[in-house]
Formats: sequence, structure tokens, C-alpha cells
Amino acid sequence: MIPDSSSGLSRRALLGAFAATAITAAPSFSSAAGFLRGGGDIRRIRMYSGRTGESIDTIYWIEGKYIKEVIKEINYFMRDWRTDQTHSMDMRTIDIMAAAHNLMDVHEPYMLLSGYRSPRTNAMLRSRSRGVAKNSLHMKGQAADLRLESRSVVQMAKAAAACAAGGVGRYSKSNFVHMDCGVVRSWGR
Repeated sequence: MIPDSSSGLSRRALLGAFAATAITAAPSFSSAAGFLRGGGDIRRIRMYSGRTGESIDTIYWIEGKYIKEVIKEINYFMRDWRTDQTHSMDMRTIDIMAAAHNLMDVHEPYMLLSGYRSPRTNAMLRSRSRGVAKNSLHMKGQAADLRLESRSVVQMAKAAAACAAGGVGRYSKSNFVHMDCGVVRSWGR
């Protein structure tokens, strides 16, 4: 092939460079849920807990791999604060949370109201409210209840639903959104 005299690059070299760039720039979802929009090559989660006073702002996934040490920190942060019990959080839920956060283009951290719930805590909450499921995904580490001051419940729910990756519950009266990695569904007002 004859090089282009103006740039010194052949058409083949230019196409090869473009293809390499496109492959490098494309997100890798080998270890994560590839159906999530807004995830990106680097995934970050930002949360704080009004109950414990703790906060977390961390990158937990880089180019197709979860960072094990960070996952342990997330599991501890999302523990049942009433009993101090930890559980392995399903990373699909964290991915949904991170993707929804990115879609809302917000820098404010989520306020975590509830992550993992022990069966004891879930039973106690269920005795106080009809809105708590007997077999809640919180007990499996597959759900989180979240709030943002800068976004409405409707905005948060729309962002989570746009991921089309799990359940989204709107609790407008209590000002929070439930996100989980279960069956795709939505409820609430």
C-alpha cells in the first residue's frame, strides 16, 4: 500500500490504529454484568451512613475485575448496623447502584439507609411495617435502600430502572429508593 504523503500513514495503518483504539476504549464486562449502562471501565461507589457516621468513596472495579480488598470494605460498610453482622453483598447490586449514580451525573454520595439485614433485623422491621418483605433480598445481600439530597425519588428510580437489571422500589413518603439485583420489576409511588 502506498503511504499517504500528507501524514506518512497508510490506510491500513490508520484503520489498524482505529480498531485498536476502539477495542481498548470499549468497556470490558467479563467479570461484571455487561447489561449495565453507565458502568464504565472503572466503577466507583460513594456512600455514607447516618447511622454509623461512616463513609466510603472507592473504586471497586477496574477493567473487568473486582478489587477483593475493596469488596471486603463495601461488605463491612453495608453491614446490618443494628447487629453489626456482615454479609457478602451481591456485586450486581453495587453495579446497579454505581451505574444509576453515573446516569444521574451527581457527585453527592448515596446515603445508605439499609444494605444487608440479618434475619432478626428483617423480622423486627417486618413487625413494624407492611412494606418489609418476609424473604427480603436485603437478607441475601442483594438490595440497598438509598437516598440522595440532590435528586428526587423519581429521578433516582428512573436512573436505576434505566439499568434494566433488577428491582426498583419508590418510597416517596420516606424519601428513598430500593435497588436490588433480583428480577426486573418496579413498585411504589
